[in-house]
Amino acid sequence: MNFRTGQGIDFHRLGKGLKLWLGGIQIPSDKGCIAHSDGDVLIHSICDAILGASASGDIGHHFPDTSEEFRNIDSKLLLEKTREIISKKGFSVVNVDSTVCLENPKIAPFIPEMRSVISSILRISPEDVSVKATTTEKMGFVGRGEGIVAMASVLLKHQGKR
Repeated sequence: MNFRTGQGIDFHRLGKGLKLWLGGIQIPSDKGCIAHSDGDVLIHSICDAILGASASGDIGHHFPDTSEEFRNIDSKLLLEKTREIISKKGFSVVNVDSTVCLENPKIAPFIPEMRSVISSILRISPEDVSVKATTTEKMGFVGRGEGIVAMASVLLKHQGKR
């Protein structure tokens, strides 16, 4: 068995009157991500971590923001497609550790549901998905409420000879 680690990060600007999607669920908020897709920075960072760990490129390569095919797409579909990409190479996800940096709204009450959604798509236990939340203590673009950041790391395993 072969193990690989990967990391991913995603940033989006926030705009009033848009929906805020994080971890595959809609979070009540007066601001949402300005994006080509639904702007789910958490899922996007997880996709990048998975693709990186399997040496499969990055999210922009597989799902370019210049393609109409991905305009307003539900990021849960991107995560499913990412899982399929690595599965074809013999990889599966062991666990995910992630952090969302956002000043407002507070997302802690929504974390159990995010873990459940992400784990079901990746076909792992919710116990194998960590989602943490932090602020930037009012510093920088996140602290001013202008944007959001998510980071993720993953462990993949490969069954078979390599």
